[in-house]
Amino acid sequence: MSKTVNGNAAGSKPAPPRHIEHPPLTGATLLWGTLALALATFMIVLDSSIANVSIPAISGDLGVSPTQGTWVITSFAVANAISIPLTGWLTQRFGQVRLFVISILLFVLASWLCGFAPNIESLIAFRVLQGAVSGPIIPLSQALLLSSYPKAKAGMALALWAMTTLVAPVMGPLLGGWITDHISWSWIFYINIPVGFIASSITWSLYKERDSIIHKLPIDKVGLFLLIVWVGAMQIMMDKGKELDWFASNQIIALAVTAVVGFAFFIAWELTDDHPVVDLTLFARRNFWTGTIALSLAYGVFFGNVVLLPLWLQQYMGYTATQAGIVLAPVGVMAILLSPMVGKSIGKVDPRILATISFLVFALVLWMRSRFNTNADLTTILIPTVVQGVAMAFFFIPLVSLTLSGLTPDKIPAASGLSNFARITAGAFGTSIATTLWENRAAMHHAHLTEKLNLASIPMTQTVSGLQASGFSSEQAMAVINRSIDQQAYMMSANDIFFASSMIFFVLIGVVWLARPVKSSGGSAADASGAH
Repeated sequence: MSKTVNGNAAGSKPAPPRHIEHPPLTGATLLWGTLALALATFMIVLDSSIANVSIPAISGDLGVSPTQGTWVITSFAVANAISIPLTGWLTQRFGQVRLFVISILLFVLASWLCGFAPNIESLIAFRVLQGAVSGPIIPLSQALLLSSYPKAKAGMALALWAMTTLVAPVMGPLLGGWITDHISWSWIFYINIPVGFIASSITWSLYKERDSIIHKLPIDKVGLFLLIVWVGAMQIMMDKGKELDWFASNQIIALAVTAVVGFAFFIAWELTDDHPVVDLTLFARRNFWTGTIALSLAYGVFFGNVVLLPLWLQQYMGYTATQAGIVLAPVGVMAILLSPMVGKSIGKVDPRILATISFLVFALVLWMRSRFNTNADLTTILIPTVVQGVAMAFFFIPLVSLTLSGLTPDKIPAASGLSNFARITAGAFGTSIATTLWENRAAMHHAHLTEKLNLASIPMTQTVSGLQASGFSSEQAMAVINRSIDQQAYMMSANDIFFASSMIFFVLIGVVWLARPVKSSGGSAADASGAH
């Protein structure tokens, strides 16, 4: 954006208007607009988790190992993480509505290509494309939704947006598991095609006259290159770290150095460039950085546990992909029921109080899970999942409201893009850290359990004899016993992570209260003061 002096540019030309304030939508137009934006958001968030339970099927069908198959998830995450913070710059260059619709249509094309992918290399390439073009969709859906409602109802707009972002990650494993078990993994990508066409056509017909002003800004090539380098190196390091034994590998050390140096140069360049690709000055606002940190760290812990639970259920509790999805599904019930109430109260209740409620319930849920054992039945596993819906209802709305407080409408796409980038990157970190700790702690517990076994003891002898009497050889009997020890070790490891995660949520409550109180104007979530 050009610097202005008394409303004019530094040169002789007057600066273009920064933002046109469009009147809110009403009636059926508002309903259809909300539906279209919700569909697009649902599609993108769903796609970030729908492949999680399908990796074994994809790997087997394409003839690669499950470790190689996980690149189907991580390639999407890397490309998505890089493109999200570009939202503010791309919006100024192409306009909010035009960029939103183009991104959806390109996502539909990439989804079609993913479904047709004949090998793992092409599937990963198409997932990179899918992640890259989808970056602006979530931040822009948030910005367009806020512009569609009166400022007094911004909390309700955020509640509707949050409901789709809460339900989609839960529906992803459930829908992905069912499609994989009953049809084919290709259809987890094909289902995006009709949804994308519907969302893009409705959005264009309703919002094309409400597009934001376009500024022909130069391309920050250096900033974009540095962003790709440090985010790509960091994400690959997180994905490959477990496989290569982390810093015992020269490759991981090289990636870590590249990420740190690239990040340092990126910060220095973006803070001094006239047209930065990412507006880092947003972090000068107190509520933006506190809200972003609280949201990102909490989401990283939450997402790491979301990935860990179905892994444990499928690998060590005998659940199928569909059954694991069913266990996770009820989390959306309380979230859907309570989100509208939270949205209505956001202009009346301090969002820091609402976020505190969320973190306390998350801490309770994770503590309950830390009490699981290998005899846990379906009801025992489901109870914390249902309660977690309460935490999720109070999670996104107050934290997003806090993060965007005090920002003018033209700043919201950039701010939303940057905070979503931090959140998704934290989610990738959380996944890698949780799965790595799970395996490391399990190895430790396995070693401790086997130390207590005495091959000459009566219980051990009786167990081996019983298995041999059932037709097992001596080697097979020992393998069965080792599998039982593995089951216990991984359960104990999961309990450790659940308990540590519970404690982290308690600590994060303090981060939320570093923010200033939000003084809303008629209940607006994004029009509040006190952000500096």
